Amino acid sequence: MPFLTIAFPVFDPIAIAIGPIAIRWYALAYIGGIVLGWIYARSLLKNEKLWGGPAPITLPQLDDFILWVTVGIILGGRTGYVLFYNLSFFVAHPAEIFELWKGGMSFHGGFLGCVAAVIWFCRKNQLPILSLGDITTAVGPIGLFLGRLANFINSELWGRPADPSLPWAMVFPNGGPLPRHPSQLYEAGLEGILLFTILAVMIRLGALRRPGLILGSFIALYGLARITGECFREPDPQLGFLWGGLTMGMLLSVPMVIAGAVLIVMAWRRNHPKQVPAEGRP
Repeated sequence: MPFLTIAFPVFDPIAIAIGPIAIRWYALAYIGGIVLGWIYARSLLKNEKLWGGPAPITLPQLDDFILWVTVGIILGGRTGYVLFYNLSFFVAHPAEIFELWKGGMSFHGGFLGCVAAVIWFCRKNQLPILSLGDITTAVGPIGLFLGRLANFINSELWGRPADPSLPWAMVFPNGGPLPRHPSQLYEAGLEGILLFTILAVMIRLGALRRPGLILGSFIALYGLARITGECFREPDPQLGFLWGGLTMGMLLSVPMVIAGAVLIVMAWRRNHPKQVPAEGRP
């Protein structure tokens, strides 16, 4: 092993085991992301200054929406993985579509599931779709960060071979003898920490007063972050590199960048931010 290469710290993929019941880190990442996202979303809805008045969504409505978006994430994520990443395998083994504990989720599918949940819930409850979309995507990076950490713990979705002199290059136990980029940590930083920070700053500057601005920014910035991360990530073995050296993750992210940019322009042109009356003003 090269002198500067880091040996991967092997983790037990099972976080908690009580008798025959085993809870994996990946499941905890989903649970933690949803719970922390719910808490953060409630704090945003309570802060009227961010909206220029009362938020268009009540706290009880947000609480009801959590179940909807959870189902959307799971169904969309699994469906996306089946269709985008391993369709031929699941056509031959359809029963394994339902074996979620074996892994296999797609962010892009999960995102589409969230979109469906937002639209359906808003139509049922007569809520503004763009504002609920803003809240949902504002908290999204929390789950993305935890999910990428779970990928790292599971030693999956590791990076491409790296220069052995790279101080943080790692030899993953199931990635062969070559030192590789810890691309899961790169993506945790880009899709989680950086994206959350940018959206949080935008919110503090009044972005929630322009419905669709946070939603569009999340979509566009995630697409750019994912494309960047894919430059260091080993493509899925059943797919490999596609046209011109692109990966499936890159191809699925390009439409996100375009759609996000369109939403940003529309949000910016549609409404001017509401003005919060100054204290003492009649």
